[in-house]
Amino acid sequence: MKKTISIVVNGKTYTNEVEPRLLLVHYLRDALGLTGTHVGCETSLCGACTVLVDGQAVKSCTMFAVQADGAKLTTIEGLAANGNLHPVQEGFWECHGLQCGYCTTGMIMAAAQIIGRNPNPSQDDIRHGLEGNLCRCTGYQHIVEAVEYAAKKAAGV
Repeated sequence: MKKTISIVVNGKTYTNEVEPRLLLVHYLRDALGLTGTHVGCETSLCGACTVLVDGQAVKSCTMFAVQADGAKLTTIEGLAANGNLHPVQEGFWECHGLQCGYCTTGMIMAAAQIIGRNPNPSQDDIRHGLEGNLCRCTGYQHIVEAVEYAAKKAAGV
């Protein structure tokens, strides 16, 4: 039995009928065509599927689409504004915070939450905030530097 849900994603309202067992990550990718959210492990270990649900970083492979009914979501596609990269996106670019890119969207979404909660995070704060996101390529130092860059950029420093 399908259920009708209504979700605001990146400022646009979507209303769809979905199976109750449909994962949010598959709803975003398959129903809405927002493929920036990556399917990684599907067990909540890697964080590649991280999106913001009502401002909170959530691994979308651990949430059903029906659980997001009425929520406001932000995906990687919704971070940039008016043709300008979000400070975290710019930080990853400027500080070489990625290699293969698979984990990048989840890292960026988690980093956006870190800066949203703490505009001046320490390296320890950043590392702690990114603990749920795995990268197999970078060794994390450039990612931490990218988040530091973004925090300074967002603060106007």
